[in-house]
Amino acid sequence: MTVTRRVPGRAPTLPPEPDLTPAEVVARAEDIGPLLVERQGETEKRTYYAVDTHTTFKNAGFYRILVPRRYGGYEFGVDTFLRVVMALARGCPSTGWMYCLGATHALQVATLFDEKAQAELFRGGDFICPATIVPSGAAERAANGDWILNGTFPYCSGSPYATHFLGHTLPSQAEGEPPAPMLFVAPREEWRRLDDWGSQLGLKGSGSHSIHFESGRIAEHLTLPGTHMSEVDVSTTPGRQLHGNPEYGGGPLSFMLLEVSALAVGMAKGALDAYENLMRNRTTLFPPIVKRAESPDFQWWYGQAAGMIATAEAAVLQAIGQWSAQSARNVAGFSREEDLRLAAICREAIRLAWHAVESHLFPTAGSSSVRQGERIERVWRDMSTMHSHAGIGVLLASTATRELAQARFGVGER
Repeated sequence: MTVTRRVPGRAPTLPPEPDLTPAEVVARAEDIGPLLVERQGETEKRTYYAVDTHTTFKNAGFYRILVPRRYGGYEFGVDTFLRVVMALARGCPSTGWMYCLGATHALQVATLFDEKAQAELFRGGDFICPATIVPSGAAERAANGDWILNGTFPYCSGSPYATHFLGHTLPSQAEGEPPAPMLFVAPREEWRRLDDWGSQLGLKGSGSHSIHFESGRIAEHLTLPGTHMSEVDVSTTPGRQLHGNPEYGGGPLSFMLLEVSALAVGMAKGALDAYENLMRNRTTLFPPIVKRAESPDFQWWYGQAAGMIATAEAAVLQAIGQWSAQSARNVAGFSREEDLRLAAICREAIRLAWHAVESHLFPTAGSSSVRQGERIERVWRDMSTMHSHAGIGVLLASTATRELAQARFGVGER
């Protein structure tokens, strides 16, 4: 649990369960995760998790984990949040993905926006806010200084039950000025969700629909001109000052990748669960005909995958600890090198988790176990789709790798 310093000036709003602990929230997720396994098919068909699942998450306090205590959240911190994400993704990858990328952006909002904006955005307590990092749409100034936004933002995971949307756009500039991204938060009533998700290879139930604006009005205090969420200066942030919590000033890029690595480990653990069931209940195809658990070949495949997944999990949990410690230790904020170094750890954890599934579990599970809708087949599809994500397939594999070396040696790209 993150230890925070209460900042005077405003009486905090109590959360629904004031005595709830981080351990209790994680235990709730670990109890819920197995119940999601049998609902994976219906979640894919619907393209998002069910209303009763959403209500369960709400009642469990999941949508308040990263919301500041000041506004009725639990402010339990990144470690608790990502352990919950891992447990849910283990049960259903789509559900874990949709929950994570809807609930996670409370951290960015609490970090980057000022007190006026936060008091408005968090007044409902539960905060579900999908985000995209690619600038889209067109924003024009209104007469009163607000912004009028038009356009479509694809891949908004978590949009079905969202209360807000966090995005980037390229606003109109004065003649001769270069375009610069503007970060903004839009309340739910300013946009509509399009019914355009579910035809992808995997993560079909992740609620990653597009969001469309038609003359959506964004108040000026809900915008940050010249700001991109993944490349902000966190040497001093409104959130760190307002809440006295150093995690509202942590490395932005590495946190984004911590999310994905926690999801990857959770998915791989789900595949390992399914493979263990096959080990206990299926026999070998060729003599000697024995339970797979007694076969040296299956023992090796299972053991190899289990070791890789356990290593990936250990790396993610250690990286989470380093992220939190760096946030608390360095009041001047994360250096770019530190942010990139932790992102590199996440990259390797994702690779390990993926290779455990695609190299050892999927190819040896047997044809009947990788038919469409089987648990290992679904994890394979979902993790394959995860690897097509721009942040993993492009940013981590090339750009961030070079930038880490450049930051270390103080050289620019040539």
